[in-house]
Amino acid sequence: MNEADTIILTDDEGEEHEFMVVDLLKVEGKEYVILLPLDDEDDEAEAVVFRLDVDEAGDEVLCEIEDDAEWEAVEKAWEKAVAEK
Repeated sequence: MNEADTIILTDDEGEEHEFMVVDLLKVEGKEYVILLPLDDEDDEAEAVVFRLDVDEAGDEVLCEIEDDAEWEAVEKAWEKAVAEK
């Protein structure tokens, strides 16, 4: 993945949503992807963040961040990256 990518994710109801990859972050040895929904009609759409992992087959998979400490570390890294741009 690179920052110019767009990806389509399918939600639990089988509905597809298109996202622009805004940024990739590396935090504590793990990679995270910042996505902005493209099909959201709200001008103030919020970015979503997933951890980028590799499954047993070697394919990249997006995983939800469920740990509060992990989420806070990613949030701080993202804020720092935005401030530096």
